[in-house]
Amino acid sequence: MPLSTQSQDSDAQYILVASLDNVRNISNILKAITFKDHAIFSATPNGLKVTVEDSKCLQANAFIQADIFQEFTIKGDSVGFQVNLTVLLDCLTIFGGSTVPGVSTALRMCYMGYGYPLTLFLEEGGVVTVCKINTQEPEEPIDFDFCSSNVTNKVILQSESLKEAFSELDMTSEVLQITMSPNQPYFRLSTFGNSGNAHYDYPKDSDMMELFQCTQTQTNRYKMSLLKPSTKALALSCKVSVRTDSRGFLSLQYLVRNDDGQICFVEYFCCPDEEVRDD
Repeated sequence: MPLSTQSQDSDAQYILVASLDNVRNISNILKAITFKDHAIFSATPNGLKVTVEDSKCLQANAFIQADIFQEFTIKGDSVGFQVNLTVLLDCLTIFGGSTVPGVSTALRMCYMGYGYPLTLFLEEGGVVTVCKINTQEPEEPIDFDFCSSNVTNKVILQSESLKEAFSELDMTSEVLQITMSPNQPYFRLSTFGNSGNAHYDYPKDSDMMELFQCTQTQTNRYKMSLLKPSTKALALSCKVSVRTDSRGFLSLQYLVRNDDGQICFVEYFCCPDEEVRDD
């Protein structure tokens, strides 16, 4: 077991210990939500939830289940702190994030509690580096009040299909318009950029569409500047769930498989820029 040379006695002082044989299994997920410096870490016996927000309009959450770690020990029901995510990622990739087969960086992440730094022990090829990152008291994340009972429309797509759409749409557009409907065009993405208006339609019986559940026609616009950070998660993912609720709030859930084939989730919530009403 990597980093097993660390004394187990020293673990008694920590309220959170998480170990990974391959640091890329967490660094890749964190890169998918890195669009602001600070992140709120919330640990429970189920795993880690990492939250990043922007101007009360956008929230990204990465869910890293406890069983992805080789060791995940927490004292109490929950542990929370805030750290500089950019600094954390710099530390996690201190060995260069090797992609050479058979070569990986092991991580042991330890936290002693309020006022203490987050301590990282990173080992590659017998070399151990210790990083200590200052923590802050976590802010309360925004509650977007997005609940399943209020979801009006939902589709699940193969991520490749959404990547293709973004490559064809005009990303100079200030907004992305999303139309979801039980009738044609079913699921449509629209942009209004320098080269004119562009639409990308998905038939509900498309091979790329795994699930189509639309109960009413909704057309909403979302600021492209808010959605662009989510393309990092899209690039890593194999499936994406697109949901809207009765207020037009958007949820994008990305299913991401790590290097070991285990599944993590990244979710983005985005508030609508404006609702488009048909005359």
